[in-house]
Amino acid sequence: MTTATPKPPPITDIEEANITETPDFAGHPRGLGTLFFTELWERFSYYGMRSILILYMTSAAAAGGLGMSVPEAAGLYGTYTMAVYLTALPGGLIADYLTGARLAVFIGGVIIAAGHFSMAFHSTTTFYLGLGLIAIGTGLLKPNISVMVGGLYRENDPRRDSGFSIFYMGINLGAFLAPLIVGYLAKGESFKRFLSSMGMDPAKSWHWGFAAAGVGMVFGLIIYLLNRRQLARVGSKVKTVTKGTEATGPGTAAPLTRGDWKRIAAIFIFFVFTILFWAAYEQKGASLNLFADRLVRTEIFGVTFPAPYLQSLTPLFVIMLTPVFAILWVRLRERQPSSPGKFTLGLLLIGLAYVLIVPAAMLTAQGRVSFWWLVGLYFLEVCGEMCLSPVGLSTVTKLSPPKLVGIMMGVWFLAAALGNKLAGFLSSFFVSNDSWRLTILYGGIAAGLLVSAGILAMFTPAIKRLMGKVK
Repeated sequence: MTTATPKPPPITDIEEANITETPDFAGHPRGLGTLFFTELWERFSYYGMRSILILYMTSAAAAGGLGMSVPEAAGLYGTYTMAVYLTALPGGLIADYLTGARLAVFIGGVIIAAGHFSMAFHSTTTFYLGLGLIAIGTGLLKPNISVMVGGLYRENDPRRDSGFSIFYMGINLGAFLAPLIVGYLAKGESFKRFLSSMGMDPAKSWHWGFAAAGVGMVFGLIIYLLNRRQLARVGSKVKTVTKGTEATGPGTAAPLTRGDWKRIAAIFIFFVFTILFWAAYEQKGASLNLFADRLVRTEIFGVTFPAPYLQSLTPLFVIMLTPVFAILWVRLRERQPSSPGKFTLGLLLIGLAYVLIVPAAMLTAQGRVSFWWLVGLYFLEVCGEMCLSPVGLSTVTKLSPPKLVGIMMGVWFLAAALGNKLAGFLSSFFVSNDSWRLTILYGGIAAGLLVSAGILAMFTPAIKRLMGKVK
């Protein structure tokens, strides 16, 4: 039996008048538009800061950075990005049983903005404070806004996967704009000259980038508040039923069925392979960011550009390909690959992306290489991402028992947390002056992904049996 997101609470006549079942956002419920733009600006703030984070940490103090070694910075990067997703589990619990998802998203956004603005000050204390606040705020916002997207759709609505793909495009539109703006403010030579002309220290340009990320989150909060009535049917906390004075737990407090446990087991199988996917995917913010900064010719038509600009390639490709995949899944309907099939394809494609970067790593022995190598890697990576990430979000909302959907979404983001930590660990092996070690690093990642895709393909029939009627 297919599970669904939590049943929406009863709504008033006024709310019914403001929220209709008539689709008015690209053929989807109108609340999707509000969540689309809120998440767009939240991701602008996150990916903007992240696009310069490891570069800031490894830059010399004289250049305004923290002067960390690559292993030290990569370790901190992995811990921070892990924490961003690790807090999703308590964030889901808080929303389910205390605040509801709607309020949790707002509070999380406020905390995130405070974290980015903390990093606008040139101080080690405010730097670490900012990282902590962003991690806490993201834990409240990230899983719960995804749950709200799932709650917009009725059980077995064929538009659900397409809706998550559109939502995913909003994420990537923010991620596309962020490195261009934040990267320019942090590392753009013309902006540094402007600061000098105004009598300000150009070495402090990093902090203008961090402040811009905070402004982005503020924009997201404004959009969320102005359109909050469109979300009145989704994002409420789990109701409790009482007998006399004794609470009996969420909903009817019925125990999980055998079918529920099978579907939860399927989620955990996907969980394991998702860790490996994100460990490779998140190299772009760590080792591949350093690769671009130190080993790539960042120029086009004779014009140089800041290395963080290349961080916009991935979201640009997602924006281009999201409509293609959204339409594809809807048109294929029952003929589309199963969720395990899409996951397998995602792992295969990102594995091929790292096969492509191996020769580029070898060529660094002769000097800087063309940025087109990274263009090819990011394109293949995005093809894999579109098969795995939005589908994964949708699959969790379908497989999770209704009373545990928030918790299970938190568990799902735990996979991203562990993947990010593993990405930081792998990035600690990056060296800019040893092409052979770079070849081993990226070749090893490619081999691990391709083997994992083969294993998942072998287990696909068993996973489909665990999923039951869920596709």
